[in-house]
Amino acid sequence: MKAEPIHEYAITPHGVFEMARRGLPEDLLRWVLEHPEQRYLGRPGREVVQAKVTMGAPPKLYLVRVFLDVDRSPPEVVTAYRTSKIEKYWREEP
Repeated sequence: MKAEPIHEYAITPHGVFEMARRGLPEDLLRWVLEHPEQRYLGRPGREVVQAKVTMGAPPKLYLVRVFLDVDRSPPEVVTAYRTSKIEKYWREEP
């Protein structure tokens, strides 16, 4: 099942802080939200949106994960991070 893109969102102050601390630019966040590979419920009112992204020098494959509070309008980005542990978080379709 294809994950629906998210075009409208807000970023919480905590989300801004964590993205800056982790070196994730907003254009990368926007790309993941507009081109999600997976989107699932983390807990009631919160969803996880994630996509595989190649970045860095030398290029390396990462999973960028974005946590959204979807019980408000527009949805709010709570935090985001990248991880090289793709297998740990990637959900295989049944």
